Amino acid sequence: MSNIPMVKFLAICTLSLLTTVLNAMELPDFVKLVKEHRAAVVNISIEREEYQQQKVLPYKKELPEGDNNIGRHSFQDEEPLNEEPLDDELSSLGSGFILSSDGYVVTNYHVVSGADKIIVKLSDRRELSATLIGSDKRSDIALLKIEGSHFPALKVGSSSELEVGEWVVAIGSPFGFDHSVTAGIVSAKGRSLPEENYVPFIQTDVAINPGNSGGPLFNMKGEVVGINSQIYSQSGGFMGVSFAIPADVVTDVVGQLKSTGRVRRGWLGVYIQEVTVGLAKSFGLSEPSGALIAEVIKKGPADSILKQGDIVLEFNHEKIDMASDLTIIVGRTAFDKKIDVKIRRDGHTQIVKLKLGELPPPKIVKKVQSHPKLIVKANTVMGMELENLSIKSRQKLQIKEGIRVVSIGPGAAYKAGMQVGDIIKTFNGQSITSIKQFKLLVDGLPNSTPVAALVLRDGMAQFVAFLVEHE
Repeated sequence: MSNIPMVKFLAICTLSLLTTVLNAMELPDFVKLVKEHRAAVVNISIEREEYQQQKVLPYKKELPEGDNNIGRHSFQDEEPLNEEPLDDELSSLGSGFILSSDGYVVTNYHVVSGADKIIVKLSDRRELSATLIGSDKRSDIALLKIEGSHFPALKVGSSSELEVGEWVVAIGSPFGFDHSVTAGIVSAKGRSLPEENYVPFIQTDVAINPGNSGGPLFNMKGEVVGINSQIYSQSGGFMGVSFAIPADVVTDVVGQLKSTGRVRRGWLGVYIQEVTVGLAKSFGLSEPSGALIAEVIKKGPADSILKQGDIVLEFNHEKIDMASDLTIIVGRTAFDKKIDVKIRRDGHTQIVKLKLGELPPPKIVKKVQSHPKLIVKANTVMGMELENLSIKSRQKLQIKEGIRVVSIGPGAAYKAGMQVGDIIKTFNGQSITSIKQFKLLVDGLPNSTPVAALVLRDGMAQFVAFLVEHE
């Protein structure tokens, strides 16, 4: 081998070694953080005295073969796999952390829900009985108290300062393995999950599994920036998509639970939906943003102030980008003073003032029947076969106007996402009383005009964006 190739070979080896060393130097060292803070992380188990079916392999849930849908898991026990009944006490496993040296402990609501007895296991193997101070299902947070003093405690930081791409560490008890440490980065902030309207979740790729619920998520300063709560998974185990409740939410909720035992939230009294590109065009917006008011609850705080079809652009001087932003901001806003709300109404921007109410407890809403008795022969408009509603049907649905979709074929309705059973209440801002009137309205609009239709679907009002097509 000549000298020149040898020199090149040595240069490449040196460069490769240097790159490896530099990359290693950039990787964080979690050792000090774990040593200093793991003692304040606890294992939580509960006991419930109830007649239950035996639960086997509670952490694994298989989807049907060929089903590629991703389902959310909040790490609660899955459905029973064995029909043999037991009268024994039922134990559940989760994580938590000590918030203060006098024994306040934070965990998830779903970890301790329905417990007759709560046991907190410390790092020194002591097992102490805990008292439930208060819990909040909407944020999935519970506050416990154990008797004693001089407990190791963690500092709760600010999740608002957390950056996407930042390193984070989780300590918990996955599958019952105490004080397991996993690490990753922040994948996203402000995630809105189905049926979780009051928490702007932190998404991470930290390995989180059943038993991690309620455990702390640390930043590299050793501050708690979140509580590990949920994962998205096909198997019920780690797939790189984990969610944590932000520390700012934890601080607010825990403060209220500690002082009053419950959480109070602001309530606007409206149903909202996302502003899509199509809806933005139909409402004359230059870009899709804000929260579209699909329905205003009668006698609610917004009644007579906000209207169906309004788009909330700012609330209490905070910009509303996604519809979920409004829910979160309203929930944390005081309801003892008037609030400025910037809205888009009838093509104009204006500011209205209103005072929030207090969010009532969750309740089951009975849905209106979606298949009332109908009369009159069907007609087809924009690919929709339609039927007029009888007076009796309208009374049953508690509406004064509307026509029902019987079937959908190719055309504008299919492209807009209309569904069989939908009831069209308004179109382009006008109330729809009959198929004839609806057809005349559509015929009077130029082809490809963006139009918003207010639709009643399974008893809930929502807007659908159309591009007019003439047959």
